[in-house]
Amino acid sequence: MASALSVLMGAMIIAGTAIGAGMLANPTATSGVWFLGSLVVLLYVWLCMSLSGLMLLEARMRFSTGASFHSMVKQLLGNYWNVISSLSLVFVLYTLTYAYIFVGGGLTQELINQAPLLPDLSRSLAAVIFLFVIAVFVIASTHWVGRLSTVLIGTMVVCFLLAVTGVFPHVSFDVLLNAEAAPFYGKYAWLALPVCLASFGFHGNVPGLVDYHQGHAKSVAQSIWLGSGFALVLYVLWQLAVQGTLPRSAFGPVIAADGDVAVLLSAMSGYLSTAGMGRWLHGFAYFAIVSSCLGVTLGLFDYIRDAFGFSRRMSGRLKAASLTFLPPLLAFLVMPTGFVKVMGYVGLMASIWAVMVPVLLVRASRNLNAEAPSYRAPGGQFGLYFVAAFAVLVMAVQFLLLVGKLPVYRG
Repeated sequence: MASALSVLMGAMIIAGTAIGAGMLANPTATSGVWFLGSLVVLLYVWLCMSLSGLMLLEARMRFSTGASFHSMVKQLLGNYWNVISSLSLVFVLYTLTYAYIFVGGGLTQELINQAPLLPDLSRSLAAVIFLFVIAVFVIASTHWVGRLSTVLIGTMVVCFLLAVTGVFPHVSFDVLLNAEAAPFYGKYAWLALPVCLASFGFHGNVPGLVDYHQGHAKSVAQSIWLGSGFALVLYVLWQLAVQGTLPRSAFGPVIAADGDVAVLLSAMSGYLSTAGMGRWLHGFAYFAIVSSCLGVTLGLFDYIRDAFGFSRRMSGRLKAASLTFLPPLLAFLVMPTGFVKVMGYVGLMASIWAVMVPVLLVRASRNLNAEAPSYRAPGGQFGLYFVAAFAVLVMAVQFLLLVGKLPVYRG
């Protein structure tokens, strides 16, 4: 049976992967529905994503050590769905890695160039250093990623608390509840769904956590609930700090800047002192990016090792690492800002492999004439329909947003 410490480290992998850059995007994405509406959206998405993660866990328990999405989908759903799942998974995880290289490289460059006695680095070289450190821990093992994630999440929480503790006394219920006006905001809820889905994306780590916990499904389930629940609490506190101090009517510049931290702080400075807050928020953002990049690349690494049948020895791990890290790094070096053009499709692809595919896997697994799995996801048949409906809804919303057919709040 797994120890409480290993459950905690598993939860930190889940939380670290989920939080990432979505933390800074959520207040902007939910500005149309504001605080109470954002609570409803976040709770709904959290529940659906947690259930889909547990469904993936149930399906994974039918397989032996080392199995990831490739083996699971191919055996339970066939080649057709394996191609769809593989393309969507690889697209999402490579694109996110690409984005984290860009952002993490920039933050690493800023950090090193501000340090005394160190030579100034280009963004490209800083990105290589950033990714190399990530790769070392991913190649080492899930255990080491869990340890580092625990440290990163702890430091990230400290930075977050230092950034927002001085804000909470200034939270106004009139601002929080938008008492100045009360129109119907529901039409803007759709915009928040794809962003919030990405804010709870941890599913690439579930197969690896089964191996990490030595097949003890209850420990994996505990890690999922704790990790995703921790992310939810942090998101709600951040919504409270931002949407309780900066009026909805003043959110226009932040929306126009896609939630840029500097623009957000500038807008909030008109309503409270943000001196010192920026430094801690930038620290929070850096640790969030590092922990999320660790989790995303670990999930991609496990998938590639399974898909290509690489051994679990160091030679196989190095091959899997090369295919995990080199393509997005080369893409960044050639087109350092090209990810902006494809990020709009991440939510659409994620709704396929992180939501719909787990539902289909569990459905197929339960229809097998074989011994019942050692773990069964909660919700029964209703749970399958509930999560499947969420997947279809997000796909439809993302498509309508991409073609400009849904209302978008501009402030």
